[in-house]
Amino acid sequence: MPRDTLTTDQIVRTAIELLDTEGLEGLNMRALGRRLDSAATAVYWHVKNKDNLVLLATDRVWGELELPDLATVEWRTAATAMATELFAMFTRHPWLVQAFTAHLLYGENKARHDDHSLAVYEAAGFRGAEAAQAAAAVFTYVLGNAAGTAATASLTRKLNADHSTAEEEFHNAITKAQEIAARYPRLRARLETPAATDYAAAPDQTFERGLQALLDGLEKRLTS
Repeated sequence: MPRDTLTTDQIVRTAIELLDTEGLEGLNMRALGRRLDSAATAVYWHVKNKDNLVLLATDRVWGELELPDLATVEWRTAATAMATELFAMFTRHPWLVQAFTAHLLYGENKARHDDHSLAVYEAAGFRGAEAAQAAAAVFTYVLGNAAGTAATASLTRKLNADHSTAEEEFHNAITKAQEIAARYPRLRARLETPAATDYAAAPDQTFERGLQALLDGLEKRLTS
């Protein structure tokens, strides 16, 4: 595709598709050019470099988030909805978790989300730095939970790329982890439950329960 027929929108949409399948490590201008049926040099006419492309892709997916109307829902319902939406976005785009460790991320859609998040905790009764601390605590909780999804996606890519070696390494690692866990009574009890396959796997509804416990704590601070 000649550079004069490419658009920034096409490039960003294709970059997101590439990131979703190949991860942050799989994004480069040559691979992107192949997906666009264009020379890598043509991409540079629209984006400065890989870092700039990651910023554009990040802000595009941040725009997927729906923000609750604070005029129609109370703060805790809004906080739960925003955290759940954010977790779902990280699950759809696990490379975004990787991006937080390697890039300074900013953009209009992220700013829109962050501003609304502050409004939620201000509606709860937090003021100034306390509202920012509450918003940051919930965001960090969501990001931390999403890290497992990102790690699984990265491992799956490795398995697909080098099936025989990676699968053997994975099996050996799980076996060794379980052997070590069996030395500890509580971990051994988890392994001995009928449905257990990995003692480190989170129980059902861990995210939901943890989020509500965190919001319970924030709500308690308002009344203390």
